[in-house]
Amino acid sequence: MTLPIISADERLAEPRGIKGCIFGASGIGKTSLLWTLDASTTLFFDLEAGDLAIEGWSGDTIRPRTWTECRDFAVFIGGPNPALRDDQPYSRAHFEAVCEKFGDPAALDRFDTIFVDSITVAGRLCFQWCKGQPEAHSDKTGKPDVRGAYGLHGREMIAWLTHLQHTRARNVWFVGILDTKLDDFNRKVFAPQIDGSKTGLELPGIVDEVITMAELKADGGEPYRAFVCQTLNPWGYPAKDRSGRLDMVEEPHLGRLMEKIRAPGRPAPERLTYAPPADPAGAAASQS
Repeated sequence: MTLPIISADERLAEPRGIKGCIFGASGIGKTSLLWTLDASTTLFFDLEAGDLAIEGWSGDTIRPRTWTECRDFAVFIGGPNPALRDDQPYSRAHFEAVCEKFGDPAALDRFDTIFVDSITVAGRLCFQWCKGQPEAHSDKTGKPDVRGAYGLHGREMIAWLTHLQHTRARNVWFVGILDTKLDDFNRKVFAPQIDGSKTGLELPGIVDEVITMAELKADGGEPYRAFVCQTLNPWGYPAKDRSGRLDMVEEPHLGRLMEKIRAPGRPAPERLTYAPPADPAGAAASQS
């Protein structure tokens, strides 16, 4: 057996999907982003039953109603995780059981993009399921233990998101509601609306792109919708661009956004925002 090193050419030739999340205020038009995607290759993971905004859209849809169904669809889409035991979700045994129920997973081969609407509702379904588990009850009294429920909820959500994130060949986009709050100094702060704190804190480290769909104002005062895509932005919106190809503000068109992310990137030195000294020894000598 040889050392399983993946060469640069092999890595670059692999199909790579984009994993991202889009947050915005309720009614800003997140679900309507489906209109900007190819309906024939997009699967709508409809958790909100809020598809009135895309009436007439010709793509296919799945509608899980429970957390168990969410996990089943995740393993059906992403395949089994070989690191897990058979008694764990997303394991080989779980995958085979789901295949017996849903059929051949090759039926999903024509889908390039999974659009999950929304992670906010997924978090609610997960928390409702967690409250009924033994871990969410005290061993001594049998009464509900909220801390145990939230701990289980955080682990379940991260496992679900991570499994979908490892679906390398597909794009997976999660949308969710963005909350606006005031901190102790009466300043606006923005945070994803997800039950518990663990998921919101760890989600940016899981996905490639964090986008805020916001209403901005032009110089003339006319408001317009836009994607805020970079961490350092003057509004304080949550954002992150792992590709290094996106501007701070992009048009709210998900299809064209993915095309830009896949475009050839600039050389790494051109993307760096710092300039290390060319001659550290000379710089030190000049300071002495």
